Amino acid sequence: MGNIISSKIRDDGKVVFEIAVDYDEALQLKGYMDKIYVFSENIAHVKTNMAQRGKNEATTYFLIPKELRQNLKNDDSVFCQKFETASKIFFIFTVDKVGLEKWKRQKQVSKD
Repeated sequence: MGNIISSKIRDDGKVVFEIAVDYDEALQLKGYMDKIYVFSENIAHVKTNMAQRGKNEATTYFLIPKELRQNLKNDDSVFCQKFETASKIFFIFTVDKVGLEKWKRQKQVSKD
């Protein structure tokens, strides 16, 4: 789990954060230093559930709450990453609303 150590507002309206994270969490970035999003587990306030289906409940679904379903289409590209800490597992789903990144992401995923 990380902490913001300091913040500074720049003249262009952006905010510069100094962030401290555990070494293991830094490794999960796999060296990427751009397109980084900052989130806090403290703002996850919408409760949801998991559903299991199939033989021996072999398939697990994360259900999207009704409050969060706006602007989603069945043909949107969805990507997922799993982020683990010592006490929690985060599943982060990314929905490409526009579709422009679809081919770039598929090409990048195939490289990794």
